[in-house]
Parts: sequence; C-alpha cells; structure tokens
Amino acid sequence: MKIVEPIRDRKKIEMMKKILRAGSVRDYTLFVLGINSGLRISDILRLKVGDVAESDGTVRERMSLKEKKTGKAKDFPLSKNVREALCEHLNSLGDGDHHPDDPLFPSRKGFGPITKGQAWRVLSGAARAAGVENIGTHTMRKTFGYHSFKMGHDLSQIQSLLNHSSQKETLRYIGITRDQLDKVYETINL
Repeated sequence: MKIVEPIRDRKKIEMMKKILRAGSVRDYTLFVLGINSGLRISDILRLKVGDVAESDGTVRERMSLKEKKTGKAKDFPLSKNVREALCEHLNSLGDGDHHPDDPLFPSRKGFGPITKGQAWRVLSGAARAAGVENIGTHTMRKTFGYHSFKMGHDLSQIQSLLNHSSQKETLRYIGITRDQLDKVYETINL
C-alpha cells in the first residue's frame, strides 16, 4: 500500500485548484471541500445536496454529518472558499431545482455519486500535472491537518478534528514527525 503525503507547497495546491477547475467545477469543489474540512473521502462522497444547501438553494454556513468510519457526529462551519466553490458547483449542476437527496458529487455515468476510484483518478491526474507526488484521496485530509498545524492551530484541536487517539498519531499522520526528523539530518554538518 502506497503511503500518501499532505500537499505541503501552497503553490502546488493553487495549481491543482486551477487544473481541477478548468476540467470540472465538481472536481474542483470536491478538492476544495476536502482540503478545507479534513473529511474522509468516504464521507465526502456520501454527501447530498441537502447537506450543504438550504431548500432555496443557498449554501449553508455549517455542515453536519455522521462520520461513516467512526459513527461520530461532526458539525463545523464552511469556510468562505468552500461556500463559494459549493455555490458555483450547485449552479453548474443544471436548472437549480435540486432535490436535497441528490448526490452532491454526481457521477456522469449514472444516478449515484462518483466512486472513490473516480475521485482518485481525478485528483491524481491533477496532481501529476501540478508536479505533486505520493497522492491519494487521503491526501486532502492530510493536507488539511498539515496546514492547520503549520498555521499555528493547537495540536490537540487538530487531533480532535481528525478523531485521532493521540497527538503522536496526528503528527505522524500529517507528516510533521518526518519533517522534524529530517531537520536533524539536514542540520548536522560535521
């Protein structure tokens, strides 16, 4: 099993966003939501239009869901970038008369949401074009954690948001432990 890493370089994140937006607003929105929420791909793909939009089509300020893996409830505000992407995505879906139970990220080949495999193909294609290596669908979640930590957010809060059992697990998950150990080697010049 290949180990995926967070996307550490913000310029590469922006490049992936541009590549994805040029190809599909749906795929761009999936990525923006993933890197700004820390949700697992299984939870993102299960989202329905009604999870993010009011009956009149306006994007909600907050999202609530029950995580598939943990069964825990999760309730959080949607950032400005996420709300803008969702608004654009919902407008791109057609006539604006969306049913709350419609998949948020519909497949073009049927009535359900895109698959995890399709999400991986979309993300890995954009990553390749942007020069990002070691990517998978979990990369979005790890990117959220990594940049939250680098922006100075408390590690215990990130641990809680990712539902990890220890701070050590969170550091390893987001690649900080590796970065810290690499610095030891990089600074030793005997």
